[in-house]
Amino acid sequence: MQSPLPPYEVLPTEVNMEEMPRSTTVVVEETQQQQQPPPRDHLVWSLFTTLYGNFCCLGLLAFVFSVKSRDRKVLGDYSGALSYGSTAKYLNITALVINIVIVILVIVFVSLALAGVFSPRHPYGPYGGYGYSRT
Repeated sequence: MQSPLPPYEVLPTEVNMEEMPRSTTVVVEETQQQQQPPPRDHLVWSLFTTLYGNFCCLGLLAFVFSVKSRDRKVLGDYSGALSYGSTAKYLNITALVINIVIVILVIVFVSLALAGVFSPRHPYGPYGGYGYSRT
């Protein structure tokens, strides 16, 4: 149903239209409130951290907090979702840093082992004698 038209006022006969001031009024009604995007839950990042870098179960904890954040977001509790999401983010960052350090240490130790740094050294030469050589 259409709303009825507003009532029009009849101009008095002594008023001329050309003498009246002309103005335009525009009324803009904002129907949508600007909403902030919902907080991030970092669920995919937590899933990959759980599967590929689960040092001391940090990835699993991050995944649990991500699921809690997603549940809060679905319920409309954006402050709780933000809190759980930021906790999941910090757990993911911590697990990532620890995993990077572990990978670097493994690369260093393997390269040193291949270079022979950890091989036993004999104080008296390669043949174990006091200046005697193999002939």
